[in-house]
Amino acid sequence: MKTIKNQSFDNERALYESQDLLVLDCRFTGEADGESALKESKNIEARNCYFNLRYPFWHDYNAKIVNCEMTGLCRAPIWYSSKIEIDSCVIDSVKALRECQDIAIKNTTVNSSEFGWDCMGISAIDSSFSSEYFMARSKNLSFKNVKMSGKYSFQYIENSLFEDCNFDTKDAFWHAKNVTVKNSTIKGEYLGWYCEDVTFENCTIIGTQPLCYCKNLTLVSCKMIDCDLSFERSTVNATITSHIDSIKNPKSGCIKALSVGEIISDYKDFDCKIDTGCGVL
Repeated sequence: MKTIKNQSFDNERALYESQDLLVLDCRFTGEADGESALKESKNIEARNCYFNLRYPFWHDYNAKIVNCEMTGLCRAPIWYSSKIEIDSCVIDSVKALRECQDIAIKNTTVNSSEFGWDCMGISAIDSSFSSEYFMARSKNLSFKNVKMSGKYSFQYIENSLFEDCNFDTKDAFWHAKNVTVKNSTIKGEYLGWYCEDVTFENCTIIGTQPLCYCKNLTLVSCKMIDCDLSFERSTVNATITSHIDSIKNPKSGCIKALSVGEIISDYKDFDCKIDTGCGVL
């Protein structure tokens, strides 16, 4: 593998179509303001680099990005790429991932609105994210020990698993399909509306009006805190190990809870069994 070390680049397509290349301790910044530094490259590794220019990793295959910084001026840095490892990086770039496949993220801090749109096969471990419209329309996600804050996250995602995570995010998991969340805390308003075949297991759910208009929703040994007007028009089977402030018009299924403050049943097709104080603990 050829090595480029301790250099600075600011020209257009500075390392375009590179192959079998290690880029070490380099800076991509300068007055020429060139874009697409490593576009159409494969079998590359960028280590200890500073990216301050737009679109550096477009249409790349088999890349490692280790201990690098991508600034707010490094716009849309990784698009249309596959088999990418991101390790111990700081990413402050808007729209950092788009239409990518097989992306592995670890030990990384991300502040990027519209991160992860239309992607397939993203794994993330021991990382934190701040974003809006996070992971929209992506599939086959696997997250473990991830913190996320923002709004409108995980909308329209499919076939995904989240474990040991902490999410503080409004309108999360809307229209999600075939998703499992385990041993996690999800805080925010209007969780999971219109989702289908979604399971929460050993989770803590915090916030108003969660889990409405859902199909085949399952909750296993979950806690619900400050949750009012829950489960409206949902088909749900749930065991809740805490008090629920209120339940409104669930469509069908069974909800077992330690206690419920109010049950609102003004929906004519209400056909959900609700049990309280029934030893679900």
